[in-house]
Amino acid sequence: MKTMTRVNTTMRAAICGRAGDPEVLEIRELPIPEVREGWSLVQVKGAGLNRSELRTRQGHSPSVRFPRVLGIECVGIIAASTDPALPEGTTVAAVMGEMGRDFDGGYAEYALLPNSLLMPITTTLPWEILAALPESYLTAQGSLDTLGIEPDTKGRLLIRGGTSSVGMAAASIAVGHGIETATTTRQPGRIDALRATGVDHVLVDDGESLAASVHAIWPDGPDYILDLVGARTAVDSLHLVRRGGTVCVSGSLSGWLISDFEPIAMIPSGTRLTAFHSKNREGGAGTPVLQRIIHDIESGAYRPTIDRIFRLDEIAAAHRYMENNQATGKVVMLP
Repeated sequence: MKTMTRVNTTMRAAICGRAGDPEVLEIRELPIPEVREGWSLVQVKGAGLNRSELRTRQGHSPSVRFPRVLGIECVGIIAASTDPALPEGTTVAAVMGEMGRDFDGGYAEYALLPNSLLMPITTTLPWEILAALPESYLTAQGSLDTLGIEPDTKGRLLIRGGTSSVGMAAASIAVGHGIETATTTRQPGRIDALRATGVDHVLVDDGESLAASVHAIWPDGPDYILDLVGARTAVDSLHLVRRGGTVCVSGSLSGWLISDFEPIAMIPSGTRLTAFHSKNREGGAGTPVLQRIIHDIESGAYRPTIDRIFRLDEIAAAHRYMENNQATGKVVMLP
């Protein structure tokens, strides 16, 4: 095991001491974790913020015990390693794997993480851009893969929940692939931000007229729907997609459970319902995908949409910002 000499023995971290509103997140000085077998220490350079962290903070993750450092993703540099394949100074990303839930996550200056979660990458991107990628872009890419959308795929794609970080990421990838894409928002004030991603159509979902808006551009409906709203809209999406089309549910903006779901009655014959979970792209499974995404962004094939950057000591304000649905795209924290 090789360790890096550090002057400091303490770090700043955002502690969630109990379930509650954003103000339960407190900045504290903690000892820098000591490495142990199978785990390495990462100096956190940035972390994307996610709505799942809001739910954990609110007390909706029964397995989580407080106090806890939240954060299901981060990017940074290996500061102390127990894996020869991850030497000190290596740039890494990490996401999921119960990070920020069973063990402390990315809302800190350092994070002790399982080697199996660490994804070594090479990049020239600045930290704030890199921090916006792991969860959102791996989920977006995985969802499009699940739908069967590749470069030069023919057909029509509707993204529901388009102003979410995953929605914006999926739009940028889909546009880069050349597929005709429409995306939705509930707020007319965000139409310009969605148009800036290069999508063909932006539709306002007011809960009543989305079907009419979709059929005005695609009379038979889209071939694919990426539903990031989730439980509340999944059944509607099954009837909005063309018969024989595919709906992929990859988000839970409206919750996790579909009430009174009857598959035979609610899924039109021949239409496909599938899902993608970013757990499928943890660690080694996600490394080549993330590296490809980074290369595509560096080459200018598409670019991530960062809504706002917060500092660690602004973490409560960042949670309030997300909770009030003010973001269009990714919210990032830099320590």
